[in-house]
Amino acid sequence: MIQQLRIYEIFERNKLAFHARFRDHAARIMRKYGFQILGMWEAKGKERTEFIYLLEWSDEAAKNAAWDAFMRDAEWAEIKRLTAAEHGSLVGAIEDRVLYATDYSPKRS
Repeated sequence: MIQQLRIYEIFERNKLAFHARFRDHAARIMRKYGFQILGMWEAKGKERTEFIYLLEWSDEAAKNAAWDAFMRDAEWAEIKRLTAAEHGSLVGAIEDRVLYATDYSPKRS
């Protein structure tokens, strides 16, 4: 198993719209493609507000296939188009990291 850490810069001016879109649409569509979301957080730093979530995958091939399918999803493309038209850009910089557990990392149950 591998984990994937995603960090999105979000904006105070429209973060409620971002959260609604992720909660009501993105997470639902992601599950259709096998995304296993382990947790979601919001963090506020000096410079920006971030939305952070952690995914779990069986391997990198599964991760890549699921992301490819999600990014091609017609419903998701239309939702992004509509929310951007109404609220402007909801996401700034995106950070993406694949996490590989060390051999001494505690095991998840």
